[in-house]
Amino acid sequence: MTDYRTGCMVCGKPLRYLEATEKHECAYCHEVRPTNTLCTDGHFVCDRCHQLEADDAIEEYCTKTTDTDPIRMAITLMQNPVVNMHGPEHHFLVPAVLLAAYCNVTGHPDRKVKLIATARERAGMIKGGACGFMGDCGAAVGTGIFISLVTGATPLSHREWQQANLVVAKSLMTVALHGGPRCCKRNTFLAIQGAVAFAEENLGVKIPLDPKVTCTFYGMNNECRTKDCPFYPVR
Repeated sequence: MTDYRTGCMVCGKPLRYLEATEKHECAYCHEVRPTNTLCTDGHFVCDRCHQLEADDAIEEYCTKTTDTDPIRMAITLMQNPVVNMHGPEHHFLVPAVLLAAYCNVTGHPDRKVKLIATARERAGMIKGGACGFMGDCGAAVGTGIFISLVTGATPLSHREWQQANLVVAKSLMTVALHGGPRCCKRNTFLAIQGAVAFAEENLGVKIPLDPKVTCTFYGMNNECRTKDCPFYPVR
């Protein structure tokens, strides 16, 4: 079976979003799971199968890299064919590259393995399509996972709790103001930029970031907003 990087992973045809949740059999693992998403030919791939290989690649790369620019890391990972144009793997990609950059910049690369593994576990709780169905883009929520882990926040924390929620609120506002439809690449770039600025302002940690980000994935996105996207290369 061929995997497609955009649209349906089984046949490449466009996805359609259902008004109500239905139960369908995953084309890969054959588990019957609830979903709001099918392709036009009726294929369904569950979140776990959609992101499994990608999450493995993200975790391995981020725990080993010595890079300090999280957007450069993100682009490197996005170029890997196991990372689809859209999908819940971006919910893990965001905190993973931010944690890798943070640990490398602060001189504690030994912390990456545990932190990134925990980020993967937490990101796995964010459902695919949450941006449209629940109003909480997973890339933005990923910034909260990042801040929560580096500050040690828990539901009983004070300032750390505030910071984790505040970074997500700011990320969601930025993503929302750029408008829909969703683009996992655009929202990932926006979330990372916001989290880097937040870390410098609130944690005193300056993570280097190339100020000029150019998207090379627009040709894979049927809903690309082209010149209305800040990362579109043609002006």
